[in-house]
Amino acid sequence: MADSPFQYSAERGIIGPGASRSTRVRRPRHPIASAVAFAVSAIVLLPIASLVLIAFSGGAEEWGYLFRSILPKASFTTISLLFAVAASTTVLGVATAWLVVAFEFPARRFFSWALVLPLAVPPYLAAYAFAEFFLYTGPVQSLLRAAFGFRSMRDYWFPDIRSTGGAAFVMASVLYPYVYLTARIVFLMQGRNIADVARTLGAAPWKVFWRVLLPVARPAIAAGVALVLMETINDIGASEYLGVQTLTVSVYSTWLNRGSLEGGAQVALVMLFLVLVLLFAEDRARQRQRFHTTRGTHLKVRPQRIPLKGWRKLLALAVATVPVLCGFGIPLYVFGSYALRRLDQIASPDLASSFLSSLLTASTASLLTVMLALFLINAVRLSRSHSMRVAVRLASIGYALPGGIIGLGLLFVLARFDNAVDALLRSSLGISTGLLISGTAAAVVLACTIRFLALAEGAVRSGIEKLPPNLDEAARSLGRSPLGSAASVLLPLLSPAILTALVLVFVDTIKELSATILLRPFGFNTLATFVYENASRGVPEDGAIAALAIIVTALVPVVLLSGALMRDKEAAM
Repeated sequence: MADSPFQYSAERGIIGPGASRSTRVRRPRHPIASAVAFAVSAIVLLPIASLVLIAFSGGAEEWGYLFRSILPKASFTTISLLFAVAASTTVLGVATAWLVVAFEFPARRFFSWALVLPLAVPPYLAAYAFAEFFLYTGPVQSLLRAAFGFRSMRDYWFPDIRSTGGAAFVMASVLYPYVYLTARIVFLMQGRNIADVARTLGAAPWKVFWRVLLPVARPAIAAGVALVLMETINDIGASEYLGVQTLTVSVYSTWLNRGSLEGGAQVALVMLFLVLVLLFAEDRARQRQRFHTTRGTHLKVRPQRIPLKGWRKLLALAVATVPVLCGFGIPLYVFGSYALRRLDQIASPDLASSFLSSLLTASTASLLTVMLALFLINAVRLSRSHSMRVAVRLASIGYALPGGIIGLGLLFVLARFDNAVDALLRSSLGISTGLLISGTAAAVVLACTIRFLALAEGAVRSGIEKLPPNLDEAARSLGRSPLGSAASVLLPLLSPAILTALVLVFVDTIKELSATILLRPFGFNTLATFVYENASRGVPEDGAIAALAIIVTALVPVVLLSGALMRDKEAAM
């Protein structure tokens, strides 16, 4: 037996090259952590499962009506919008990224981070601002009529912002930074060597970009576009306000206007299919994305930029200025001018209540989400099992789901849960509990936790990956428990990543609209729903102060990101 390759372990059983499949089954090292991780994954997947159940509980006539009257038009509109947004953000994001990386022109350093500012403006706020800015009574058409002497709309033509093309223009104006950031990183990190080689062989700048840099950056660009399209599918406020009947708008109109929860769920299933297609495309793009550098110090070398002169310099300045003015300047101008005329609303009880509700909801959701993210990541480190990694991966799928899908699925689950508890207590104790979670702020917090768990998990994981892999094990070898080593060693070192995760989830919860509309209790308003309600009544100016509060709050992560860009050696030189 001394020479036998088999060994016995009380933890693993018989192990060795000849052990049977049944004897090599490994017991969970931390069963409680594993159970909680799988429970979190199950809660995240509950909205999807309930959505499927609701959709297929409807009769054949419901499906027939949807396929005849709703899905053809809504699907065509949604796909047209996605194509238009994808094309616009690709051109705008790639062009601006190449411009600030490859060329030298006035204020290049400023625009390298200022081009990210539109990310602080949610699409629904941009839609309200653009509609006011480009309407007949807005400054653009007023200036046009004054300059050319037009007296009415019959004298000239102006594009209608309340259209599919207008919605694509609005969304592209604030979502293009996703593509800009991914393309810029690849142009800086990956394209420098091959671009320099191509230039030494006599290739012109345009040919270098088209034949060398663009093929290299294509996977990263596709990943950025996939994020843009998922944000486009998730939108409800912009599309509804601009009169564009997308699938997301159809979920709400089918359920609320027709009173058909099953029909709304069936439309949401079509949305879910589109989301899965986008997730597959993004995953394939990320798998093909690779970065190679010959040495670590190479990233600090200043890239060779081509100085622009004459009209080319002015053209570059205009190309970099227009996206910032459209995506950030117009909303700031519109809501700022309205806010100056509505300063009396600062003392409004409704606005104060909405601000407090947003603050409490976002604070609770961010704390809960980061705590769950820390637990899941630590559970993976402790168990090191494939099943645990799969469970954490499933728990992170919520960020890819539109808020409307999560909200509609949770609405059904929570209602069933509340009714079951109420029925149980009625039969056993004669007590009626009513609705415990449904129609409360807790439902909104739960939806935001499910949706933004991946955001917190990614931020914390990026921090923990920078630490030595056996750091906590060294503390445990000195007698610390797993919980003690995590609390005394990992948490202090992870405080920057934890703070980043808290800020990101807090800001995204402040901006969240789709799920909040479905799940909020009666009379409960956040800043986002406060602006939405005023815009729905045709008075977006009454929500201007709340809109500015959302933009200022959303500026926090954008400023942090811009600071990182400025610290980048290539961006600063």
